[in-house]
Parts: sequence; structure tokens; C-alpha cells
Amino acid sequence: ADKDFLANLNKNCGTKTAEWEKRTKTRADELVALADTIKVMNDDDALDLFKKTLPSASASSFVQVTVTSASMRASATVELRHAWKKASARHRPGLDFLVLALSGKRALSKDNFD
Repeated sequence: ADKDFLANLNKNCGTKTAEWEKRTKTRADELVALADTIKVMNDDDALDLFKKTLPSASASSFVQVTVTSASMRASATVELRHAWKKASARHRPGLDFLVLALSGKRALSKDNFD
């Protein structure tokens, strides 16, 4: 039993050693590729290409503007007020309902809108 265990251990160690050598070589190749990429990216030609490709900073921005739900509700309410003023009496209850849903308050036709 001990001889079988030793033979199995030698076989497994050989397999693990080969796998480790392969992983080590792959890792080294990846590091070389990353170093080459960084060298290319830091080159002056790459900088010139980026400047030509990307729009100027004043033309656009990567900054995302956040809009709060309160400001969205306020904008929607303003639009609903405009629609309410132009709507016929038949359509006003539906607009009142939308305002009620947005604000949780009284509907427009209850003297809080005119």
C-alpha cells in the first residue's frame, strides 16, 4: 500500500510541477505583453492618435449628471400643469389623477392649480 501511495504521489507531483511550469510561463508571457502594451500606449504617436480620435474636452464630458426623483416629479408636474390648462373638462380628471400620483396631494382641480 505504501509503495502504491509513493508511486501515486510521484505521479501527482510530476503532474502538478508541469502545470505550475506552464502557468508560470503563461504568466511571464502575459507580463511581457502588458509591458509592450504600456510602452505602445505611452508612445507619442499613440497620444497624437488619441487626440485626433477623441473629441475635445470642451465638446463633451464623461461626467454623468444625476437627476433626483424629486426633480423629475417637479418637471412632470410642470408639464402636466401646461396640459391641464389646455385640456378640456372631460380630460382634466385624468390629468388630476396623474398629478395626484406624482405628488400625493390634492388634484389640480381642487383650487390648488389655477
